[in-house]
Amino acid sequence: MGFDEMDVDTIWMDGEFVDWDEAQVHVLTHGLHYGSGVFEGARCYETEKGPALFRWEEHLERLFQSAKPYEMDIDFTKEELTEATKELIQRQELPSCYVRPIAYYGYNSLGVSPKDCPTRTAIAVWPWGAYLGEDALENGIDVMISSWRKHASSQIPTNAKTSGLYVNSMLAGEEARRNGYAEAIVLNKEGNVAEGPGENVFLVRDDEIYTPGLSESILDGITRDSVITIAEELGYTVHDNVSISRGELNTADELFFTGSAAEVTPIRKVDNVVIGDGSRGPVTEEIQQKFFEIVEEAPDEYAEWFEFVDIE
Repeated sequence: MGFDEMDVDTIWMDGEFVDWDEAQVHVLTHGLHYGSGVFEGARCYETEKGPALFRWEEHLERLFQSAKPYEMDIDFTKEELTEATKELIQRQELPSCYVRPIAYYGYNSLGVSPKDCPTRTAIAVWPWGAYLGEDALENGIDVMISSWRKHASSQIPTNAKTSGLYVNSMLAGEEARRNGYAEAIVLNKEGNVAEGPGENVFLVRDDEIYTPGLSESILDGITRDSVITIAEELGYTVHDNVSISRGELNTADELFFTGSAAEVTPIRKVDNVVIGDGSRGPVTEEIQQKFFEIVEEAPDEYAEWFEFVDIE
């Protein structure tokens, strides 16, 4: 579904609510030319207790941390961004939605140095269902190992969610789709598993769970962290600081992606090699069901994961 088909008409920009079609930037904006922006992708879920932003505090913290390597000063506090986001959701009357905050170097000069450019900040929200499709959540997806490698942290900070870096994700994802796959898995410079274009990767073997550590050039995913917590509470042993070779993917009992957009998505094939029995595995299913139970019910024991929004 394109934006023109969605019932959204407002974006928050630099402290003001503006018409969706008027939310524009100058063609010489620094962030457009050099990818000098940082952003987040979060979800507001329609819980039994009302609409609620999921792990919002952590998303905002990562936004501000992502800005640090680029010496980018965001001109709004976390509290101001929270109130702006909640009011934006209220204005759009959205019981559930995807949330995209972004901060970027704006228009002033067009040298590589952004020192004379202002920091601009915007927030958009829109309805968005399952990122890889509703069928994918139940039946899983086919992925390929991308020919593109993930950059190393010695080249560009991998712990910062930077807009320009997502050309790497775009190349990997589009390569996969051109070849008939739903998504890609990207290896790091050492040839080990890093992540998907917008997801973290989990492997299940002998009822234990493995996921690449932060030193493997991955983004420290917030849904990744949520799933690790959920899995451990369900009694699973989780190894969250490992290296996973390409070959280990083929012999895994189960594989799955996690991400704010992808949520918990099973992987049934890698390069046409069937994983497990080619369907959503029992460990993945249990974790997935618990994840969706939490985001649908917002139980008291997970209260710190939710920021409620009043849209009445």
